Formats: sequence, structure tokens, C-alpha cells
Amino acid sequence: MVVENILHMNAGNGETSYANNSILQKAVIMKSQPLLENTLKDMYSDKFPECFSIADLGCSSGPNTLLVISNIIDTVHSLCHQNNGKAPEFQVFLNDLPNNDFNTIFKSLPTFYAKLKEDQGDKLGPCFLSGVPGSFYEGFSQAKAYTSFILLTVFIGSLRFLKA
Repeated sequence: MVVENILHMNAGNGETSYANNSILQKAVIMKSQPLLENTLKDMYSDKFPECFSIADLGCSSGPNTLLVISNIIDTVHSLCHQNNGKAPEFQVFLNDLPNNDFNTIFKSLPTFYAKLKEDQGDKLGPCFLSGVPGSFYEGFSQAKAYTSFILLTVFIGSLRFLKA
């Protein structure tokens, strides 16, 4: 059986959807925030590129997707401010299987952009977000692109770890 047909989240906003059942994943995201901040500091201690690209591979359709993106943008803005630098333009690629409910994410974008504007004010550079349906198991990026990313994965054993 094809992996993509087995490993997927329940779409939409129903009772059993990922959007309504992703508290464990959110806890892991919040615990990993210092790692994300330190990684960005190490990679871009002097200057950020003019265009900063973010790819969320396997983003699903819940609120955690925009939480991670928001955390990255906030961290980059903070680092730019500390170094008296100009905030970059952001390109955000949300990737998941074609049957993902990207519309759930897209419907929440006005609130997402309003919060970014509230948090960053006039310092906020352009932020472009797109959905890229496809399996990351097969690859979907440019052949000669340099890619650096943090992949947050929650294994089944994580639940036992948090209960311990």
C-alpha cells in the first residue's frame, strides 16, 4: 500500500479532525521553539537574505501550521531588529497531500496576516503564502535549491513520553 494513503491526517474541522485534535503536536512545537530560535541565530547571526523561504512539509490543515510559520517570522523579525537590519520578504510553502483541506488554512489567512501586522507593525515585509500539494516522500523542490529546515515529527511514543 502507498505510504501517502496510510499516513495522513483527518481534514476539515470535524470532531475527529487534526485541527481539533492536535494539542500534543502544539506542545511539541512550543517546546521546540528555543531550538528554532537558536538555529536561526546560528545560521543568520549577521544578515538575513532579502527573501526568506519557509517550507512546511506535511503541514496538514490545523492551526499548528500557521503557529510554526508565525514563530519563524517573529524570530526572524526579532533578530533583524537586534542587528538593526531590514526584515526580509517571506515566501511560505505549505506542502501536504493533495487531499489536504488547504481551504481551511487559506480561510484563516486574514486573521494570520492581521496578527502579524499587529505584532510587527510597519516593520513587516511582504509575506507570500502558497499551498503546494504533493508528497514530500517523492520530493517537490527545485533540483539545485539549497534547503535548510527543521522537521518537527511527533512519533506515537510521544504520547507515552508526555504522560510519564
